[in-house]
Amino acid sequence: MPSQKQLMKGAEAIAEAAIRAGCRHFFGYPITPQNEIPEYMSKRLPEVGGVYLQAESEVASINMIFGGASTGARVLTSSSSPGVSLMSEGASYLVGAELPAVIVNIMRGGPGLGDIAPSQSDWSMMTKGWGHGDKRYISLCPATVQEAVDMMSLAFDLAEKYRNPVVLLGDGLLGQMMEPVIFPALSEIAPEQSWAARGKLATRPRVIVRSLYLDPAELERHVDHLYDKFARMEREEPRAETWMCDDEPPVLVCAFGTVARIAKTAIGKLRGEGLRVGLWRPMTAWPFPVESLQKAAATSDRLLSIEMNKGQMVEDIRAVIGHDKPVGFWGRSGGMVPTVDEMMNAIRGQFANA
Repeated sequence: MPSQKQLMKGAEAIAEAAIRAGCRHFFGYPITPQNEIPEYMSKRLPEVGGVYLQAESEVASINMIFGGASTGARVLTSSSSPGVSLMSEGASYLVGAELPAVIVNIMRGGPGLGDIAPSQSDWSMMTKGWGHGDKRYISLCPATVQEAVDMMSLAFDLAEKYRNPVVLLGDGLLGQMMEPVIFPALSEIAPEQSWAARGKLATRPRVIVRSLYLDPAELERHVDHLYDKFARMEREEPRAETWMCDDEPPVLVCAFGTVARIAKTAIGKLRGEGLRVGLWRPMTAWPFPVESLQKAAATSDRLLSIEMNKGQMVEDIRAVIGHDKPVGFWGRSGGMVPTVDEMMNAIRGQFANA
């Protein structure tokens, strides 16, 4: 019998989806607008034989994630922008030690403490600058609560496939909105991994988990190995959606996450006015879906990136498109959510400038 739809808040749905995916260990620290994730985990995990622990800080929680991941367990932490910044050192350690983990970032306004309103201002941090050293993270960008639920299972699978942390990148809208969702069945706990440190037994080789390499030549070989893995991610894991692009619209709107949902409404209304507009939406912030964007943009005259920040994704779009055609930007920042009418006016401006 198929699962019944349940009306749930996004943050709580993400937490339940993690449990359904086999996560039994959560370490985290509260920060708005994602507090419902640890709150839900604190009640739900004991019901399935799991462990919930509220750490004394985000720095502590990401290092607890390191310890849990080193045993081969499916582990989760969640936070919001300032808290995720504090986790950057530990996240780099996870990459260096090749440990799988899932980190949820429900973005809020910044910089600094900013506010608790929705924002998309962590795009650059999650795709280019989160932590020190040569490293990469797959970053998944859901636009709906159902998509976030589906991506949680994917996140844990990808983390184990590549032995690397994976980020679920949402915003305050996604974390706080309520939508009907269907959950997958409860998964079995992941089987024991050969690389995991679970105690020395006579029947298994010794396992050492580390990210410290004091010999520069040895570290270079390790980094080369990591980048072979990252190159595979770039080949195999880009994901994107195109919408209303079959008639080769002259204007292509680029947006991600919940902003793309608002853009769909704006585009639908503009279509009713006779303006041909399409949408391209990256579902992975990294690896950036280069080929998908090139294909979607090939038949358009100009592009417009719409974001809840000051134009972080537009830099990636311009790097792909180059100077072949105009790439514009329009957005709101500080936790201001763009309205449908504002988007429609911004898109109309692209036709006026054609």
